[in-house]
Amino acid sequence: MIKKRILICTFLALSAGLFGGLIGGQISVILHSQKCQNQTWGFKEMCNALVSPGASWQGVSAGLWTGTILGAFVGGLITRKSSGW
Repeated sequence: MIKKRILICTFLALSAGLFGGLIGGQISVILHSQKCQNQTWGFKEMCNALVSPGASWQGVSAGLWTGTILGAFVGGLITRKSSGW
């Protein structure tokens, strides 16, 4: 039973981490690219090309950490034994 619990918690934590990384990366790129909106077309494209990699990396890493921690916490809550109050 304990191995099954560990497997469920690990799977849930990794899945939530990957999903959080994906969403975090997209949100970060969108927010950082708004800084480039006031530029003319050529400078706007160059600004987006310069801002996107750093913003994506920042968002993915933050989303990955947050999603993994929250996923592990939720997985632990789901698979815990009830104390029988």
